[in-house]
Amino acid sequence: MQTPIRIDSRFPHMGTTIFTVMSRLAAECGAINLSQGFPDFQAEPALFDAVHRHMLAGRNQYAPMAGMPELRQAIVDKVAALYGARFDVESEVTVTAGATQAIFTAIAAFVRPGDEVIVFEPVYDSYVPAIETVGGTAVYAQLKFPDYAPDWEQVRRLVTPRTRMIIVNSPHNPTGSLVTAVDREKLAELVRGTDIVVLSDEVYEHILFDGERHASLCGHPELAARSIVVSSFGKTYHITGWKIGYVVGPAALMAEFRKVHQFNVFTVHTPSQLALADYMQDASRHLGLAAFYQEKRDFFRDLLAATPFELLPCRGTYFQLASYKAVSDLPDRTFAEWMTREVGVAVIPVSVFHADGHDDRVVRFCFAKQEETLRAAGERLRRL
Repeated sequence: MQTPIRIDSRFPHMGTTIFTVMSRLAAECGAINLSQGFPDFQAEPALFDAVHRHMLAGRNQYAPMAGMPELRQAIVDKVAALYGARFDVESEVTVTAGATQAIFTAIAAFVRPGDEVIVFEPVYDSYVPAIETVGGTAVYAQLKFPDYAPDWEQVRRLVTPRTRMIIVNSPHNPTGSLVTAVDREKLAELVRGTDIVVLSDEVYEHILFDGERHASLCGHPELAARSIVVSSFGKTYHITGWKIGYVVGPAALMAEFRKVHQFNVFTVHTPSQLALADYMQDASRHLGLAAFYQEKRDFFRDLLAATPFELLPCRGTYFQLASYKAVSDLPDRTFAEWMTREVGVAVIPVSVFHADGHDDRVVRFCFAKQEETLRAAGERLRRL
């Protein structure tokens, strides 16, 4: 249907997210979809049974705006057990409609027109649109190929009186790199004495490999006092379609966060919250995630060892970066489309995570898949 309305777009250069584009192309071509980050396997039936039980018990009306008390308490207990920080269940934790909503809400709550927000690129694709939607300006620090470690001296030079927020992401999507304890100290030193809010995207907090420990900002008292920390039940329990996450942070910051949250979401699906609260009582379900995904990572890396791809380190997340320089000279977006159409495996080109399209000829695979899916992809990739 055509409209007679002239639209003066606020975001004339903003297109559809690459994840939607590549998943659609994978479906059109019958390709194995290793692009978008979601599992192709189910969560445990116990989680679904718990949702059904709470539905039948009549727990189907609005939850409190901040989230069901049972789930908030389970979150507080988990964070305390893992990171030694006990947040107040009433004023310092909020259940959200996924991590993307949490990130957008935090940005909207604190960033005003003219404010600057430092992000690290390759940067996950929802951050900058959220910043620009509220009138802020993204300022780019670089995580450089191939190790993707932050350069804190560069970050220091980027801080100005207009800097309102710094967004960190660890384990990092798309690169699989990690913020270390040393990085936390350098960040704390950099923001000390300022009014900079830190937004910490930690949705892969339980997916670290080779004995690495997650350096959550919750575990650093100085940073925890100025941070909104985001996590995701979708990533942890293989239920990305439920779109349920949470944030923790000091009461003063959380009060501002909730001012926005109450009007862009208000609350989240009640029976699912109650089911998650039940499910979290068995800590092995999140503590065992690292070993579960390390097995998949190693299996996938073994499959790709017989291909021309050069595998980069993967210290966390369920994504594997690979250089294809030995395969093709094509730009990475063209290469990703060619891979989907001609090889039958869909991937994500990493240049889309750079504002200027910087291209190191690297693509991202998602290995959160069943072994048969990964094996089938490996067979196709070995034909290159």
